[in-house]
Amino acid sequence: MTARPRVRSLRTRLLLYITATLVVVCAAMALTTVFAQRAYLLDNLDDRVGDAAERSLGGASIHPTLDTNLGFLHENGQPAGMLAARLDDKGAIVAGALVGQDKAPLALTAAQRGALAGIATDGSKHTRTVPGLGAYRVTALDDNGVRVLAGLPMDDVQDMISGLVLVEAGVAAAGLTVAGVVSAVVIRRQLRPLGRVAATAVEVSRIPLDRGEVTGLTRVPSRDTDAGSEAGQVGAALNRMIDHVESSLAERRRSEEQVRSSEERMRRFLADASHELRTPLASIAGYAELMNLGTDRIEPVLAWRRVSAESARMTGLVEGLLLLARLDEGRPLESGEVDLAAVVAEALWDARAAGGGHDWQLVLSLDDAPAAVAGDEARLHQVVANLLANARMHTPVGTTVVAEVEATAERCVIRVRDDGPGIPPELLPRVFERFTRADTSRSRAPGGAGGSGLGLAIAVAIVRAHGGRIDVDSVPGRTEFTVELPPASRATATGLQPAGDQVVRTRRASV
Repeated sequence: MTARPRVRSLRTRLLLYITATLVVVCAAMALTTVFAQRAYLLDNLDDRVGDAAERSLGGASIHPTLDTNLGFLHENGQPAGMLAARLDDKGAIVAGALVGQDKAPLALTAAQRGALAGIATDGSKHTRTVPGLGAYRVTALDDNGVRVLAGLPMDDVQDMISGLVLVEAGVAAAGLTVAGVVSAVVIRRQLRPLGRVAATAVEVSRIPLDRGEVTGLTRVPSRDTDAGSEAGQVGAALNRMIDHVESSLAERRRSEEQVRSSEERMRRFLADASHELRTPLASIAGYAELMNLGTDRIEPVLAWRRVSAESARMTGLVEGLLLLARLDEGRPLESGEVDLAAVVAEALWDARAAGGGHDWQLVLSLDDAPAAVAGDEARLHQVVANLLANARMHTPVGTTVVAEVEATAERCVIRVRDDGPGIPPELLPRVFERFTRADTSRSRAPGGAGGSGLGLAIAVAIVRAHGGRIDVDSVPGRTEFTVELPPASRATATGLQPAGDQVVRTRRASV
């Protein structure tokens, strides 16, 4: 409802601006023309005044002693309306007359002579208003004591300038009228798309964007989004803004869904963590009670062994949670020179001891330089151990697991791949999220296999704390985790030595 008055106001302002501009331009052109024409006519008149003065001076020089003689005005060729006078040595008019039309010259009156007094005999041109005669252009000359004043009327110049002003005023008025009409029509046509854009904006503003699902918002028609016009640019910008609003609303909905999903995962994790902690606590409490009763149903050594195992399981879960909390808070890790080849080799030996049924292999591609990075060796060992443990727990016996280390001047890369069944496609996008497990139930295989869903989350948090990144690519028959870390400086890398005899610079080695 408010768009139409605004457009009309804009149309009025544009028309006023254009009209004012045209008026200024026309006035400037008219003044320039008038001044130029006036200057030209005055120059022409000054030339004629100078010629008349020289001719009068020549006639007066014939009788230099007769300072009141104006006989030269009787000569042929003197224009009607010309006035002439003889001057004394002080510049005062001694005698003066006006050339008439077909009649004898008329003597100037005292008032007329007074209006012509004080003109220097240097040939300069002056404009004087002579009573009863009007404006005159006059000059005075001196030749050996003979002084003559001559002047011509300016009526022709003034009449021509007045006529020119009237003609230009009429032409300007007609031009302004035509330009105003054309401008009004053009502005009206050009502002029609802007009116449609405003109507679209009003329609969108009436939609309740704060609730419900908002889709299919009205757009400005494509004909009003031409980038070649300002209105089209506004229409295109409004469409982009509407697109942004829709995408923002969609992102808000996705964020809300993610929050709900995150809350659901958190609730599930709390339930899982409670179950994980409750199970070993129940076992510990049960074995402790049996040992306290001194029953013969269980051997003390076996009881202490089970208590120790359940305590270690519970300690690992709590330490994992504490580590994630510290990394979330941005606490700095220990930093030192770490040889990734040694770290991976040691982790591979540990994995072989835990999973002897798998085929473990180590591949080093070091480009004649150790894979040196700056970081926390214990945490980097934990990353590799978690990746290898993940491959061991989720692949069958006989699976080949390859740990590869690649080092160049630009990067250091660790790859852990296996030829197992792969990660389920529905699990792959969130495999690094915390509390994500392949088995969604809370049951565990004998011996506690399966994990609590924190291993990969801890790995990605440690890698990011070292300024690196971790990715995964999985299809049936091939799963590969890639860890990329920034290398240490050349000076640090040069002084680094291999950390053990098992780290050799070969393309492939079976462990």
